[in-house]
Amino acid sequence: MTLEIATSRYWHEVGQHLSNADNCFRFLGRLLSHFGKHVTLDRITDSMVAAMVSTRRNDGVTNATVNRTATVPLRGIMTRAKKTWKVPVSDIDWSRHLLKEPKERVREASVNEEMRLLAAMRDDYAPAVRFAILTGCRRMEIVDLAWSRVDFFGRTITVVGKGDKTRILPMTNAVYELLSLLQGNHSTAVFTYVAKRTSKRLSLIRGKRYPITMEGFKTAWRRYSAKSGVENFRFHDTRHTAATRTLRAGNMKVVQRMLGHENITTTAKYAHAMIEDMRVAMDAANHTGSHTGGTESALNGLKENKKSA
Repeated sequence: MTLEIATSRYWHEVGQHLSNADNCFRFLGRLLSHFGKHVTLDRITDSMVAAMVSTRRNDGVTNATVNRTATVPLRGIMTRAKKTWKVPVSDIDWSRHLLKEPKERVREASVNEEMRLLAAMRDDYAPAVRFAILTGCRRMEIVDLAWSRVDFFGRTITVVGKGDKTRILPMTNAVYELLSLLQGNHSTAVFTYVAKRTSKRLSLIRGKRYPITMEGFKTAWRRYSAKSGVENFRFHDTRHTAATRTLRAGNMKVVQRMLGHENITTTAKYAHAMIEDMRVAMDAANHTGSHTGGTESALNGLKENKKSA
């Protein structure tokens, strides 16, 4: 099977149904450009995969981007070809080609930072950002949220996440109030924006509401989060903020289900919140002047005991 046939079949069976279908289409096109459409899957060797990785790294992108845009898509095609389509493929050692990614940092917004971000955000995009901080939903999950998946009576929200996997989130009072204010803005989309100008090319009418898009949301975030003055805070950090806050009031299993992690080890990175809270509590308990006594008085007591011994 040629790579051209394989990418086409993979797109029709898998790619077009993904939440990030547009990105998947571009990744498949990049594979065809690199290897050529006539190469067969059984001729793609470890050496050729290594060369592909090297070429992508030369674009100046991060290891995570190389993995996500080149190695992982190719692995997906090769794996499906072998296990589902039953066609011959080369035996690739993927562990040798996936680049090491730095440990993901966990950045939590303070209450003050949250207020500054929301105040700086454009009015029509602020609800989406607030929803992200309250629920920990990914950007694509927010963009795709439809009223058909919002149950005000049962107070639940059905979110479609990575791999088109769904999870149900309870609707807290804050989320209930937020979404209630958005009712009536659009018949299907929960989060919308107001067109600032009429555009025949984009079929937009000034003053009318339209569903927010990934690119529009990204642009709004970059522009208005910068104006907030909050430093070193990415959109994905809204997810970290929601997870860390929830962990303080719940447990790791609750956060795992909220974020839609398949493996709890992925959620374990948020344990730092409990460690930091523990440290603060221990510092407070052992602070000079507390009932347990300070370090200096404790050392003086030991010295006196040593002298009298």
